[in-house]
Amino acid sequence: MATDLSLRAAIEALLTVAETPLSIVTIAGALEVPINEVKAELEALQQEYNSAHDGTGRGFELREVGGGWRFFVRQVHDWGVRQLVANENPAKLSQAALETLAVIAYRQPISRGQISSIRGVNVDSVVRTLISRGLVTELYTDAETGASMFGSTELLLEQLGINSLEELPAISPYLPDQDSIG
Repeated sequence: MATDLSLRAAIEALLTVAETPLSIVTIAGALEVPINEVKAELEALQQEYNSAHDGTGRGFELREVGGGWRFFVRQVHDWGVRQLVANENPAKLSQAALETLAVIAYRQPISRGQISSIRGVNVDSVVRTLISRGLVTELYTDAETGASMFGSTELLLEQLGINSLEELPAISPYLPDQDSIG
């Protein structure tokens, strides 16, 4: 390596793609440079990241762990990463929740009682879960019965990758008529 800066950049490149902590020996071998130079550059990188942004540090930090070096999210930014991971990889829905969601999507607006009648089980907790996940919403209260009527949300359409409920596959002929589930 010609300069410290190019060695530093090469080390950053290796650390960026590494799935596990990289030892100084591994980095030195990959870059064909002496171990003492790698150690000095790692310490310089660590200092650079920690002192960036007027001493508050970058959003990540370089740590020596498990016999090697690795990038970590700086602890003050963990909350943002948790939010991203939760949104990108939402917890999977149970079979009961998926079935209830399908009934609501195809038969909305629909009451809890109507959903229970179709599914043959109590759906109160499942509907609460779907509401808390933002996939279902209470549309209105039926003036005649006082029942809350539920429907799907824009988030559900987004998650399914469709623009409207009309794009759902045609399975509604297999569901009972609205009048028979009163």
